[in-house]
Amino acid sequence: MFLCLIFAASCTKTDKKSMDIQPPIAKKKPKELEKHGDVRVDNYFWLNDRENQEVIAYLEEENEYYQKMTAHTEAFQTELFQEMKSRIKEDDSSVPYKLNGYFYITRYEKGSEYPIYSRKKGSLDAEEEILFNCNELAQGHDFFNLRGISVSPNNKLAAFAVDTVSRRQYTIQIKNLETGELYPDRIENTTGGAVWAADSETLFYTKKDSVTLRSDKIYKHRLNTPSGEDELVHHEEDETFYTFVYKTKSRDFIVIGSTSTMTSEYQILPADQPDGTFKMFSERERGLEYEISHFGDYFYILTNKDGATNFKLMKTPISKTSSTNWQEFIPHQDEVLLEDIEIFKNFYVISERDQGLNKMKIVNWANGDSYYLPFESETYVAGTTTNLDFDTNKLRYFYIAMEAPYSIIEFDMETQGQRILKEQEVLGGKFDKANYRSKRVWANARDGLKVPISLVYHKDTPLNGSSPLLQYAYGSYGNTTDPYFSSVRLSLLDRGFIYAIAHVRGGEYLGRPWYEDGRLLNKKNTFTDFVDCSKFLIENKYTSADHLYAMGGSAGGLLMGAVVNMAPELYHGVIAAVPFVDVVTTMLDDSIPLTTSEYDEWGNPNEKLYYDYMLSYSPYDQVQVKEYPNMYVSTGLHDSQVQYWEPAKWVAKLRDMKTDGNLLFLDTNMDAGHGGASGRFEALKETAKEYAFLLDLEGKIP
Repeated sequence: MFLCLIFAASCTKTDKKSMDIQPPIAKKKPKELEKHGDVRVDNYFWLNDRENQEVIAYLEEENEYYQKMTAHTEAFQTELFQEMKSRIKEDDSSVPYKLNGYFYITRYEKGSEYPIYSRKKGSLDAEEEILFNCNELAQGHDFFNLRGISVSPNNKLAAFAVDTVSRRQYTIQIKNLETGELYPDRIENTTGGAVWAADSETLFYTKKDSVTLRSDKIYKHRLNTPSGEDELVHHEEDETFYTFVYKTKSRDFIVIGSTSTMTSEYQILPADQPDGTFKMFSERERGLEYEISHFGDYFYILTNKDGATNFKLMKTPISKTSSTNWQEFIPHQDEVLLEDIEIFKNFYVISERDQGLNKMKIVNWANGDSYYLPFESETYVAGTTTNLDFDTNKLRYFYIAMEAPYSIIEFDMETQGQRILKEQEVLGGKFDKANYRSKRVWANARDGLKVPISLVYHKDTPLNGSSPLLQYAYGSYGNTTDPYFSSVRLSLLDRGFIYAIAHVRGGEYLGRPWYEDGRLLNKKNTFTDFVDCSKFLIENKYTSADHLYAMGGSAGGLLMGAVVNMAPELYHGVIAAVPFVDVVTTMLDDSIPLTTSEYDEWGNPNEKLYYDYMLSYSPYDQVQVKEYPNMYVSTGLHDSQVQYWEPAKWVAKLRDMKTDGNLLFLDTNMDAGHGGASGRFEALKETAKEYAFLLDLEGKIP
């Protein structure tokens, strides 16, 4: 008690309770894992069995410990949840988009967790036709996700898929939109997506391997026939690839794609010839990536062919699709990443990323005239949105800034006039974007490069080192975390937090080379970039080590595990959501979902070079006897992306080896998977837990 009085500023309710509540200690059952002559001893390998009641009991003990240790925050969690929920317009709806004579709408009703999908024929004034009310369909399920709605060309049928387990293994069904009848066709263990041929009777879909969950087979299904009789159209036998099927925007071709991290291959079939044979577009070449779009007599190919690291656009006639016939249409640029092309009848739109910023270039097919949409901020996100109508001059795009909600804008590419179709409403009566500031700064990485950081904060938040700051990053797969707006995040900003997105290597914020420099044998750059950004934020008085927090999920959870091993002294607290932390063991197990298809991202540890490198940063293997920051770790029992046992083993090992008295929580959702809870409001409860953890450490809970 004497010590608590002396250090009253840092002694929280949690500190007092921790004197009485002891965490569970997982049993050690040593298992030797040998590879390349190296023997690792894994004391917690036994947690790798969700059917084992001893494992379930341990996870429940950890949950109980977390709940007891945070009982004093429960009322505040509820307050946060209600606060975040109050900003969301409950009876919201999407901007309608037109497809094949119908306007399609996604809307929510007040108090509902799930969306309602509907459409109106010909006019927005027409009577609404409910396609799917997910609130009704979700009844009786702890988890529910409907996806992949695909309406037949004759507008009479809809294929859709449902997952009620959260393993991302979807069951496809077919609904008659005229009668409401649900057909007996049931196709299990799919990715959820389905593509109709032009006859409105033939459906192409992707199946998953039942063990690895790799999408490896494309099937053809005939309406009103047993799925067991479906014809196998394509089997992707290379375990480092996954396959998928879709229809071109022109609706003229059905396309089968096969891709790995660094190689692509496509096959095409005229949509009006469902019984025909798919034609190879251009056979795979190791390291050659490409995507295809169809317009008129040509295919347009976004590709890295011939060393175009930041990609270029090429074209080829429909009859000559092999890469030997491709001709340059838009050349490669060393400093600008070419991200996408959106094709319309009279115009095409090129999406670029220049120094991290989104740019959209509009080009007239007839005369080649072009111009860029004007954007000025350095913390914005912009891009094309739903543009399914080919024969229109109206482009729909979205715009978001870190301090301002998103807008969906309709832009007339002919007249250059525009109108806002929808602005995100932030309810509650307290939000005014003028109260917030955003900026972009550049941290010095240890190898001399500059790493951009996007920041947002309340205008009254002091920038003198005293403010708490939450630093987020992902940094893998070339996925870029853009500087987006979040109404949920306001609960931190309004309580004095600064929010920072570190655009570390491993993403593509600064182009494809930025990604290449953060994968395989360059992966550690992702981790050191994050640490160097943290040091920059401390040195420049945005925060201090006593008030700096770090957060990442999935591969970003790997990042969290790496940085707490490398520089634990920089962080007061860390949130690791569904973290990928047992890198070596997972990547050596080709029965685990996603493993083989990710060798080009992380490396194949069956090769000693990659084994040694991965082992040198794998968070679970690198846990040391030393102090670690306060940590909140979350997972889902049914996670198909990062298996629950990775964070469970990591927490067990940390408990055994760390020398501090800081908080360490493992919170397992026993009903959900990688994405957490399925309802739009239920998910906020998980965010409330994370925010309460941070605010409790800051002494900001009433």
